[in-house]
Amino acid sequence: MEVNQLPASRYRWVLIIAAFVIMMIISIYQYSWFLFAYAIHKQLNWDLATVGLTFTVFAYTVTFVQPFSGYIADSYGPRKVAIAASFLVGFGFIMASQASSPQVLYLFYGLGGLGVGVLYCISAACAIKWFPDKRGFATGLVVFGFGAGTAIFNLLIQGLLEAEGLRTTFMWTGIFMTIVLVPLSWLYRYPQEGWLPSSDGGNKPVRISPDFRPVEMVKTYQWPLMYFSFTVTVSIVLIFGAQMKMVAKEFNVPANYFSLLLVLFPLGNGLSRVVAGTVSDKIGREKTMMAFYSLLGVAILCFVQFGQIPILFMIIVFIAALLGGAPFALYPATIGDYYGSKYATTNYGITYTAKSWAGLISGWLSGYLVMQFGSYKLLLVLVALCSLLAAVLSTPPLMKAPQKQL
Repeated sequence: MEVNQLPASRYRWVLIIAAFVIMMIISIYQYSWFLFAYAIHKQLNWDLATVGLTFTVFAYTVTFVQPFSGYIADSYGPRKVAIAASFLVGFGFIMASQASSPQVLYLFYGLGGLGVGVLYCISAACAIKWFPDKRGFATGLVVFGFGAGTAIFNLLIQGLLEAEGLRTTFMWTGIFMTIVLVPLSWLYRYPQEGWLPSSDGGNKPVRISPDFRPVEMVKTYQWPLMYFSFTVTVSIVLIFGAQMKMVAKEFNVPANYFSLLLVLFPLGNGLSRVVAGTVSDKIGREKTMMAFYSLLGVAILCFVQFGQIPILFMIIVFIAALLGGAPFALYPATIGDYYGSKYATTNYGITYTAKSWAGLISGWLSGYLVMQFGSYKLLLVLVALCSLLAAVLSTPPLMKAPQKQL
């Protein structure tokens, strides 16, 4: 029996594993970037703001493509879109190996970002659509791949950068991405409309939310609260994802501690998504947001105060990763809970554009503020306070499922 002919109740687990692996591969663009950024800064002598703008371009392309690709996938199915995106992801890295100017690097890293955005959105949507009974767990598992994938790849990439140089590393990484992503993307499809998982011959009781079209979603007052909270909390984990090597240099972190963080940071970031998603299935999305965001804000304030101590630098960054990956699991599940499954790919794609503003904060703005003030501390204090505000905005009296006007 071919994979696509499996019963839906079994096929969804095959699909979720494929989505997990795909997320691991495409996470290199985001969570290995700080290794490439450091190599570019040192080998090509580009200043931090110029290098940081690459990450901002990526953040914008990876987010703003999602509403459009989500609409196409919702309307015509995800498979062909995902396969095309897989080629684009590999092409971006391969062509980045030939970049001789910042503008060329922005172009090809941005093109790759388009592919990453499409695959990310479709992968998360598969979890939302195929697992209405375990939405928090399923989305957490899928985005766990995006957070934790580079725990495997970062040491390999750092070794390759040191041994073969920047351009060769870009080239071989792009080839590897293409070889793995294309066949896995072929597995993607959505369930039939109205499909529900069954157990013991009967449907499990699953909460069915009314389906909000995108224009209806953005008119609810809950959506801008989510959008703001998504932006500021995600910016924290992206600052470390984009700038960790430079932050470690400012805080004089020894090389052995930093090498451990190459594994611990993506691993913690990935685990937070599974933990947050699973916990939110049990106690509710809103209470989980409150707990994670308040602890994240406190952790970053402690980091600013005590980060000069190497062991505390490593521990607090790991804690921040454990907390900071939560939004990537909580918001796709919340979008499904609040606004239904029918337009989930498009609705989450629109919501995910919040990451573009987080990318601006963690990329260009970070580099600019460091050039102006000589430190990351001011930026970290600001985002920590915003995370505490996000915790307040996520309280159940404010955040609750909207009522659709009939």
